[in-house]
Amino acid sequence: MQRIVVMNPKGGSGKTTIAINLASYFATRQHSPVLMDFDPQGSSLRWVKKRQPGQPPIHVIAAFERDSRTTRAFQLRVPEKTSHVIVDTPAAVEGREMPELTKDADKILVPVLPSDIDIHACSRCIRDLLLVAKIRREDDRIGVIANRVRRNTITYQTLIRFLQTLGIPIVATIRDSQNYVRAAELGIGVHEMKSYLAAEDVEQWEPLVAWLSKPTGTRAPTETPTPPAVANV
Repeated sequence: MQRIVVMNPKGGSGKTTIAINLASYFATRQHSPVLMDFDPQGSSLRWVKKRQPGQPPIHVIAAFERDSRTTRAFQLRVPEKTSHVIVDTPAAVEGREMPELTKDADKILVPVLPSDIDIHACSRCIRDLLLVAKIRREDDRIGVIANRVRRNTITYQTLIRFLQTLGIPIVATIRDSQNYVRAAELGIGVHEMKSYLAAEDVEQWEPLVAWLSKPTGTRAPTETPTPPAVANV
């Protein structure tokens, strides 16, 4: 069973979008994913409830809820034969909370948007993962996702240059696409949309899936994209 934590204390970075689409991807490949929703907004929970009976099953755990009648471990238990646990973390997570949330995580995904505020928040998040949660760079457990990007822009160039300074791999570059909005409304992921509609979006997930399949501690030299020439702002 692989445990994947999607984390960025900055709200609006696209954590839930990444989490639900990962769950959708694994479900469509006949795996048995579990979404563990720690976000009090319950967006991942609502998304799963929208899914139809004929769609590949995804189990969800409302981890943000507290039940005094049961132990926390019992509440967070996953079904047998679970293949992947995808943890959708809340916004405003403090550094001291990261060790517990990242405990036993095989991979940690940090989505970041191309803006100055989000870049600064990402920097703090990576710092706390390294210094407080004690995640080692060489274990190759942390991957950054450049999210909702528009290539050929100054903000995209700034984001890529910043990510190159972290020593953390950029495992995916996800474009700003309305397909994610439409899919979320329907309780599906882009991998469940018709191929002629979402082929470009699906293709962008291939490097991320490849990185997730790599065991920890097998890091290769980081290859980062070269920022393109600016076409617009």
